[in-house]
Amino acid sequence: DTNESKLDLDIDWPGVFKHAQAVSKTNPFWNELSGSNPFVHDIAASNRNENNKRLSVLKEKPYLFSKISSNRDSLDSSGDELNIDCLLRKTSVRRSGRSKSVSDFLDIVDNQRFNPHKTAPQKTIASDMTWLQNDREAYRMAWLSHRQLTRSCLDLEAMSHSPGWAQTQATDIHVVCKLNHEGGSVQLPDSDINIHVPVGHVSPGEFQEVGLKAILNPPLSCNNELSSTVSPLIELTLSNLNTSEAIFLEVKVAAKVKSDPLSQVMSDIVCFFSLNKEGPFKKLENCYIYQDTIQVKLTDLSHVMYAVIAVQASKIQPPATNVWDYVHRTVSVGIYGPKYIHPSFTAVFTVFGHNYIPGKLTICDIKKGGKSMPPVVFQLWGKHTFLLEKLQDLNISLISCDPDFQVKMEDQSKNIKKEELKTGEMVRQQFLFSMLGCREMHFFVFLVQIKILKSSQVTQFHVTTPDPAPKLSGIINRPKRLQNRKEIKSAPWLLIPTIKYPKFQDKTLSVNTYGVALKTVLRQNKIDYLLEYFKGDTIALLGEDKVKAIGQTKMKEWYVGVLRKKIGLVHCKNVKVISKEQAMDTADSELTTRNLVEQIALPFKKLTYIYSVVLSTVSESVYDWRALAEVLGYSHMSLDDFNEAHIDKESERVAHVVKKMKQDCHANKKKRLFLYELIVALLKIDCQGLVARLTQDTIILTSAVKLGKGWRELAEKLARLTKQQIEAYEVPHQGKNGAVALEMMWKPAYDFLYTWAAHYGDGYRDVLQDLQSALDKMKNPVTKQWRELTGALILVNCMEVLRASAFSKMEEE
Repeated sequence: DTNESKLDLDIDWPGVFKHAQAVSKTNPFWNELSGSNPFVHDIAASNRNENNKRLSVLKEKPYLFSKISSNRDSLDSSGDELNIDCLLRKTSVRRSGRSKSVSDFLDIVDNQRFNPHKTAPQKTIASDMTWLQNDREAYRMAWLSHRQLTRSCLDLEAMSHSPGWAQTQATDIHVVCKLNHEGGSVQLPDSDINIHVPVGHVSPGEFQEVGLKAILNPPLSCNNELSSTVSPLIELTLSNLNTSEAIFLEVKVAAKVKSDPLSQVMSDIVCFFSLNKEGPFKKLENCYIYQDTIQVKLTDLSHVMYAVIAVQASKIQPPATNVWDYVHRTVSVGIYGPKYIHPSFTAVFTVFGHNYIPGKLTICDIKKGGKSMPPVVFQLWGKHTFLLEKLQDLNISLISCDPDFQVKMEDQSKNIKKEELKTGEMVRQQFLFSMLGCREMHFFVFLVQIKILKSSQVTQFHVTTPDPAPKLSGIINRPKRLQNRKEIKSAPWLLIPTIKYPKFQDKTLSVNTYGVALKTVLRQNKIDYLLEYFKGDTIALLGEDKVKAIGQTKMKEWYVGVLRKKIGLVHCKNVKVISKEQAMDTADSELTTRNLVEQIALPFKKLTYIYSVVLSTVSESVYDWRALAEVLGYSHMSLDDFNEAHIDKESERVAHVVKKMKQDCHANKKKRLFLYELIVALLKIDCQGLVARLTQDTIILTSAVKLGKGWRELAEKLARLTKQQIEAYEVPHQGKNGAVALEMMWKPAYDFLYTWAAHYGDGYRDVLQDLQSALDKMKNPVTKQWRELTGALILVNCMEVLRASAFSKMEEE
């Protein structure tokens, strides 16, 4: 390395490029050198071609007006086919077979799986390397980057320990468009960064090649006490300076100046501009701002320009302590990880100082076994945006929702200092996940929780990992040492404690408390889940816990009671509570456990659910497929009814039973309802914890759908959210017009309700009761017509009496 550095310093780089052709004639090793160094090869080839035909894609295809490009395109083999022999063959001097990364092989596996036919070879146009000729440092970094890629590529021995680290690809994504005199717009993919080129910008017959690139870390000089960047550093390139019209840069930013007079006077959203990446940057005056979008007129054009949007304050006046105090600032976070998960992998939590979250991110500081790993490219697994009113410290926690995986103890909670956020740069925290036991790999869900220290504010979201890597057997010729390894089939059922589900007993409920009706209540307009009774009726009370819910017009307290084989609510003030011994005639208040289960599950006939979530939740929480199959009416099922994909794991067998029931219900929609029958079955095997979880999840989802835009009023009542905090929930779901469509309004409502409910932990009864009370207090309560939440409250209040009556405590079968 020392010799390489010395050689690097001694070389006159401009001279090398200038006299490349002469060197190739006199240097006997030139052919070998150009074969191993793709950058020298390209430069030498371009110099040998007097007409310089090796131009960019846009120059070779003048009618191609828009092209999204990535650095990895320049690393593809020419004539790629879905043929491993072709892949491993040295098809190009620019990239040999041995430098293919694991991701290349896995991509081919995927392509063969979904497209078994060969695709026609496609000609790949070489990248234009002329930009390196006068930039010694750029050439050096490009060459070193390629060496790192090559060294970190397919190594079977390393792959057997940690396959994820070989997934290395280039990630810089930018967009280039070729426009004529009619102008047009160029948008950076997956962002709100646009360039608008007006008609007449160039003369008829001429073209303008416009390039856009986002540099994630903004310049440090623009982040200080009086200034904070709210966009990435934008690199803009133009091929033609013979122009007559200015161009416009339009950016949606991650901040909005507060509406109070002090903030409006003291701060503003501005654009800083420079011809150099490092600056100095000057403030542009030709800016137009509408809400969170700024449009900048660029008049002093150059081949390469840099712009960044920032919030700037004229001065900091108490009580403000920095420029953040003048704006509503949204913070964007992304969770990145490998393309495929492995028994041990790292997830990276990343905070951005802007709202541009790239789909891929290069991670350079991964460590394994105390050693630094080569740079790797991680995929975006999930993202979230939340409002951060003040510059504050953050606490980040990642919690696995799957018992098969855990986060390393010392990685479970990490802090991000406000000083790090203040710089505007990306802030990353790594979390190491590992698999427990020797179970079969599968994707899973984990919870990301962001707490603002010195505040009760919490935001959280769920992330689903990608699938595990497909097996490479048959594609890679493994060494004999690996081939001779005995495959150990996982036996997950040995790790799961044997659970014997109790047998459901259909018998009369055992009731200890009764109520005598003090008045007659008959309603002209029947209300679901509310009982009707005559004065003197004896009503069986299923516990003395009270339910708060709206009646005909106002909030009341109710008991859950049984009368004439119907379960419902009875107003506490309308009954006199007596003991079992004091009750005279209880014949009208008797009910069997089977009738109880069927009635308390009735709300699930009208609740909204997500099938995939229900399926995964049940399959992970039920440990005996036979017990579930029996109560669902599939007692005749045996292992012979499963295909090979469903016999290795108990959870997969349970999932197979649930899927079959779903198919049968779908085939007979008029008579059968999937969720209702599933809840009845789970209650019959005493899975009350699972039922409670499904109840809370479906109630939250259905409430969000029922509320629509009314969720804003609910948020104010439940959590006292400000308008800015409410807006922060809606930002991720806004359309191109900057507003949330009415049919999409359930999404921010669900995000809020899910976050709010998380504060209760396992207190599902309190969640349902507090939600019922808040909905009842709204100006136009949806609970007047939608009574399923009341039905859910009846369900959770009947669980104790159901368990006491339907399941024997001393069952020894």
